[in-house]
Amino acid sequence: MNKKIWLILEDGTAFEGLSFGSDKEVTGEVVFSTNMTGFQESLTDPNYSGQILVQTFPLAGNSGINSQDSLSDYNPAGYIVREFCEIPSNFRSEITINEFLKKRGIVGLYGIDTRRLTRHLREKGTMNGIISSKENADLNVVKSFKPVFTLPNNPPVEFETENAKYNLALLDFGYNRKIVQYANEQFCNITVLPWNTDISGFDGVILSNGAGNPNDFPEQIEMLKNLLKTGIPIIGIGLGHQLLALAYGAEIIKLKNAHRGSNIPVKNLKHNTVFITSQNHGYAVKQTSITPDMGEIICENVNDNTCESVLYKNNKAVGFQFLTDNIVGWVDVLGNGI
Repeated sequence: MNKKIWLILEDGTAFEGLSFGSDKEVTGEVVFSTNMTGFQESLTDPNYSGQILVQTFPLAGNSGINSQDSLSDYNPAGYIVREFCEIPSNFRSEITINEFLKKRGIVGLYGIDTRRLTRHLREKGTMNGIISSKENADLNVVKSFKPVFTLPNNPPVEFETENAKYNLALLDFGYNRKIVQYANEQFCNITVLPWNTDISGFDGVILSNGAGNPNDFPEQIEMLKNLLKTGIPIIGIGLGHQLLALAYGAEIIKLKNAHRGSNIPVKNLKHNTVFITSQNHGYAVKQTSITPDMGEIICENVNDNTCESVLYKNNKAVGFQFLTDNIVGWVDVLGNGI
């Protein structure tokens, strides 16, 4: 700790700070989260895989890290905070955030003006950056950096619950464990499967969240086109929602200011109500690419009016940009009471 390091953005803007966590050089897309709590969840959110995460709340780590609250085994490549706590105070704390970053191989940078960095990213848009012990960097290399996301190919895992109403398949693009938790709480058995697994015998399919640009997954999009022909109820969440839209022929756009935080307002267009969601994504379904014969947009973002949810016609499918806690309700709707 206390080793001087720099964050250098692709436009040449530099921030001098101090090192904690893993001691190495890392390049990635620099993004920020407005979460005021839940730093452990942010550090284990699979959607941040390979990115450099900036926490806008000035202090992280004051409640320590425990073994129950992690969302996945994925993590960002880098983590930037104004200040981190070296001596946490919480009865559930097991290790410090510094120890966690070292364990996961996450490069930490602290002691910079994260407000200035966040304003810069909001004004200029998301961009690549490098965290390095060197004061200078080859900006052409930083700008051209593109992460490679390898989709999981883990053995199937079953999560059963008593009095299960449905047996659902969760196709794994880098899933958030909250999906399994919500499904089990609503009396659904969940089997987590590699994305290219046969789903015969299941009552419905959930397409999980995950990291990366959805346009970079043509093989998975073709798989979904074939899956749609079966008529099985399909719920897409996050990346799964975007891949589902591409399978229908819609378009995906990259957002200048991504949606990353636990206070994202979403409007239900059918009921004219607004609710608060937790989101983490830099891409969105293009509003005008959803045609009437394809389906209808049922939720939109209050801040920028981007598409948040699409209910598709004919093929019993729905997509959400956020994690819905009404999984069983949507299986009922899509399956017509199966």
